Amino acid sequence: MKIIVVGTGFVGLTHAAVMAEYGHEVHAYDIDATRMAAYRSGDPAQIERYVNEPGLAASIAESIDRYLFFTTDITGLVEGAEAFFLCLNTPPNRDGSSDLTHYLSAANHVGELLARRADKRRVVVVNKSTVPIGTARLLRQILAEHGVDNAGVASNPEFLAQGNAVNDSRSPDRVVVGADTEADYEILRRVYPQFVNHVRIRYLETTPETAEAIKYIGNTLLLTYISFWNGVGARLAEAMPNIRMEDLKLGVTADSRISTWGSYVSNGAGGSCFGKDIQSLIYQLNRAGRATDLLQAVYNINEFQKTYLVDRAIHETGFSFNQKTIALMGLAFKKRTNDMRDSAALKVVESLLGRGVKAIRAYDPLAAEEARRTWFNPETNHLFERISYHDSAADAIRGSDGLFISTDWEEFRGLSHTIVENAPPPYLVIDGRRMIHDFDTLVAKGYDYLAVGGPCHRGHADMVPSPNGAASTRAVTPAQAQA
Repeated sequence: MKIIVVGTGFVGLTHAAVMAEYGHEVHAYDIDATRMAAYRSGDPAQIERYVNEPGLAASIAESIDRYLFFTTDITGLVEGAEAFFLCLNTPPNRDGSSDLTHYLSAANHVGELLARRADKRRVVVVNKSTVPIGTARLLRQILAEHGVDNAGVASNPEFLAQGNAVNDSRSPDRVVVGADTEADYEILRRVYPQFVNHVRIRYLETTPETAEAIKYIGNTLLLTYISFWNGVGARLAEAMPNIRMEDLKLGVTADSRISTWGSYVSNGAGGSCFGKDIQSLIYQLNRAGRATDLLQAVYNINEFQKTYLVDRAIHETGFSFNQKTIALMGLAFKKRTNDMRDSAALKVVESLLGRGVKAIRAYDPLAAEEARRTWFNPETNHLFERISYHDSAADAIRGSDGLFISTDWEEFRGLSHTIVENAPPPYLVIDGRRMIHDFDTLVAKGYDYLAVGGPCHRGHADMVPSPNGAASTRAVTPAQAQA
């Protein structure tokens, strides 16, 4: 089939590459000429500046100019195309609603082109983007306003986990297609013939509204799991002695009815979907006059997680961040990606700068370049100038007064030795991902260790008075005591 993918961000690029693997003629379209030139080059370094996803650059290189083509103009490509996939970013507005600016622009452009085509074969325009429930009806109206003949609309939401998106596309747990006519279902079956009647993969044909709702409910339920463990499990282990977080998770999830996914605790979930989708669902339900107390609580817990460890450090160790240098381990919202959208690190940096830190020494294996773009703001650069980017954890830690682990990169599990070699105590370690399992060796050497889902462990150093008059086991410098 001839397929056109409109939008080449994380979703669109992955979808285009994997559809090309299956032998479709795929034309990936975007208005960003620099981005498209990078993709056309087939060079992994250039591709990964925009989307850094394991296996994606190799997939593109395998199909480029054979089954996969990149273009900034699809005017001459409409003839013979049978499916258009709209893969546009739909970020949240301040009120939680979805910003459909890019989506509507693309939908109208496709409508204009389809109205002028000479080939009147059946074509289906498919929402791959996460869009508010009812957007497929809006898309149908847009096509009708442009006078498009013999065209259908469908909703085909993506369920890609960043860091595993290529494998998720090749072997999804389900494919959901929402359409109104058998003709449109048939076109999507030809797009996905390898998944129809699969013994393991669920291929579901339903209404467009149900397909749209499945994406929202799925992501919101996943965030609910995360917020439950952060808001209940972690709080118990932090507040009550002798609760072992890992044992708690194992014991609870041994029940086959309870999901093991999301049972980890962290300094909050980020990424392009969870926060945006739950805000949109809250907005849509509020507009429909329905209560959203549970959803609002889930969202609030997740946002609270992103900064509360800084406050815990102040209250439980007496640490003052004012004029301190902090090493920040991890900038992306999760490991194996350079995506910083809604990353907890964004809120960590905001909180640290608000506490008056002198410098933030940041390290992330993939996201440094993205971070530089994110934090370059001419109006507020006097703050972001305090952030420096380093090529290794050791370099970032050297010369710092404390560190904050914000991303679950596997290499951070071995930070104990690096900390001891590069930053003598007194020193504060804040572990937002529970990465350091041998923290007791740090504590024995005089380091303070504070992790999500656990009590504060004070370094075994000289006894000094704490701010509330109780004994403290952490040695402080004169500057810290004065602060």
